[in-house]
Amino acid sequence: MTDEAHLHDLRPWRQVHRRKSRKIQVGSLEMGGDAPIAVQSMTNTLTSDIDGTVGQVNRCFDAGADIMRVSCPDEASTAALPEIVKQSKGPISADIHFHYKRALEAADAGAAELRINPGNIGEAMRVKEVVKAAQDHGCAIRIGVNAGSLEQDLLEKYGEPCPEAMVESALDHLKILEDLGFTNTNISVKASDIFLSVAAYQQLAEACDYPLHIGITEAGGMRMGTVKSSIGLGMLLWSGIGDTIRVSLSAEPEEEVRVAYDMLKSMGLRRRGVTVISCPSCARQQFNVIKTVEKLEEALAHITTPMTVSVIGCVVNGPGEAMYTDIGFAGGGKGSHQVYVGGQTAHRLREGDTDIVDHLVSLVEKKAAEIEAEKPEADTTAAKAAAE
Repeated sequence: MTDEAHLHDLRPWRQVHRRKSRKIQVGSLEMGGDAPIAVQSMTNTLTSDIDGTVGQVNRCFDAGADIMRVSCPDEASTAALPEIVKQSKGPISADIHFHYKRALEAADAGAAELRINPGNIGEAMRVKEVVKAAQDHGCAIRIGVNAGSLEQDLLEKYGEPCPEAMVESALDHLKILEDLGFTNTNISVKASDIFLSVAAYQQLAEACDYPLHIGITEAGGMRMGTVKSSIGLGMLLWSGIGDTIRVSLSAEPEEEVRVAYDMLKSMGLRRRGVTVISCPSCARQQFNVIKTVEKLEEALAHITTPMTVSVIGCVVNGPGEAMYTDIGFAGGGKGSHQVYVGGQTAHRLREGDTDIVDHLVSLVEKKAAEIEAEKPEADTTAAKAAAE
């Protein structure tokens, strides 16, 4: 990217000022404070199916996940957890509901985090046991409040799920943990309604300094879920709220990870892999933009180096977009297209000389190698380890 492009990223109106939160430790992952916003997803396999679960977990880590959650509803699930943790490429969060013994077993099995609702665990002694297990094994705890499963007394008090009820639930549960001396905690207050979820997070962000896990729960399928999540989470992220994020989709978990990164990349909050900037195409296009971009995104999925590539069908906006991207491509007249590298005119590509996608992939791979070679050795080693 050119120096001008870097300045473009630093302009005040492009800045997001993150809410100041305390930093906690979730296994090897730092969460909150100045740590990057962590991306996570959740498996949909039977946790007792070790091979299936490990395969899904590691596909998500390969896609860029920082932590993965698995459901532990029964003894068979927690019995499988030690092997899942052993084979996992990153920290595992154990999703616990109702039975406190599953939390004890998950902590003993090596889970980095226990996702619980302290009020659902039961009597105070059981909660105390869970907290002691978390302390003994170095687990974090996520308090997970959901509008669809609020406590009956709060529903009676407020008449319906509302931001005030959700925040009160979260703070009540937080006090239970704090009274037991436990603070390695993050919190979520999710709802399927965008406005309810956003309002609850806004109120919670004002009420405490714990890291917040944000998400729009049960958002829907790939298209609608992405739209709803982008609106709700975009509002929160833009206002600086969110230390870790999950995009809940009725789709494969790795798709949740990719959509989450696309959100964060779009807002300049995290950069991983190639961001393709492309036009919707029109009668001026000099090549098939839609098919080219579709093939290009798939062909560049293996690149983890943060980069930008612009693919514009004609020269009306092509040169301008290329100024702010690492690699640029603009359709030209008479079957001759313009290629840009680092914001500067590089060469022309004539139709028939080589495939557009193949040519762009080769340029991106070369540029990625140059970027990685310029990094300090520690950064390069970490990048390679994350990609493996």
